[in-house]
Amino acid sequence: MAIPTTCKAAYLEKPGQIAFRKVKVPRPKPGEALVKIEACGVCGSDVHYYAHGRIGDFVVRKPLILGHECAGTVVAVGRRVENIQEGDRVAVEAGVTCGSCDHCRAGRYNLCPHVVFLATPPVHGAFVQYLAHPASWLHRLPDAVSFEEGAMLEPFNVGLYAARLARVEPGASVAVLGSGPIGLTALQAARALGAGTIIATDVAPARLRLARKLGAAHTIDARKHDPVQAILDLTDGKGADVVFEAAGTVGTTQQSVAVARRGGAIALIGMGTQARFEMPVLDIIVKELRLTGQFRYANLYPPAIGLVASGAVNLAAMVNSRYPFARVPEAMAACAKGDAKTIKTMIVDF
Repeated sequence: MAIPTTCKAAYLEKPGQIAFRKVKVPRPKPGEALVKIEACGVCGSDVHYYAHGRIGDFVVRKPLILGHECAGTVVAVGRRVENIQEGDRVAVEAGVTCGSCDHCRAGRYNLCPHVVFLATPPVHGAFVQYLAHPASWLHRLPDAVSFEEGAMLEPFNVGLYAARLARVEPGASVAVLGSGPIGLTALQAARALGAGTIIATDVAPARLRLARKLGAAHTIDARKHDPVQAILDLTDGKGADVVFEAAGTVGTTQQSVAVARRGGAIALIGMGTQARFEMPVLDIIVKELRLTGQFRYANLYPPAIGLVASGAVNLAAMVNSRYPFARVPEAMAACAKGDAKTIKTMIVDF
């Protein structure tokens, strides 16, 4: 296909304002490929940057292209690219690491202090028609996996990584506190790894209905019921073997200790706005809980693609809002306003 010399990019000019700019289509350097973006999900981090201009120490100091959950078609490759070719459908792994630090060499490249991550200031993201990206961080999609599912692999990797960190075993009881996109990916990952009874909580009925569809045996509306007592009742007073805290609130983080069984595991996935608060440390000690933090993911795109292609997980069901690229400003405004019925918003038709 003919590659244009310029294309459109959606820039966050300042909090609450997105504007399109004409930019040059990059030529892939050695080791890079040029990807025509076909689908890009709106992440909670995009919404934070859009609404507030920052996430903790990451501050938008100049206009920034958002978007990092993306997939597309390879339209050109640079020299020394062997893993993909023109015409391949690919998922884009957003974080490019150094490959030489202690963490990279140990296989935990998500902890690389030199990572360059799409849409994390000052690095531009994928709300653009053409993206040049290192080819080694592109993953070929089989025909059975759509572009939207390819874009959803990025958040799914977070849930899959959480399930691995928590060491979900066949038959394990699992509690998911917060059934937003990340909670639902953790739920599906746990189910794919053989979890037994899965219990999901949230305050949005639409999310709870989807949680049930995706494999939760029980759902708890935290507006109407005490989630701690409900989970204990459903586990004969023992608590869950594995607890995923995916809401990022002080309350659910504190609840995670109360609903974990003795000797159980808690995976803290949600990132809230309050960095310090009280935690029942003595209960963590006495119950001998394994408490793990999590930052992104590592080494999971190939198995994640396999799970989607086999039908073991259903990422397509999570996308229930779509906007064409030309309406990115409207999409971001809607996401910032919030709608409890929306699970994942996808930008399409680039």
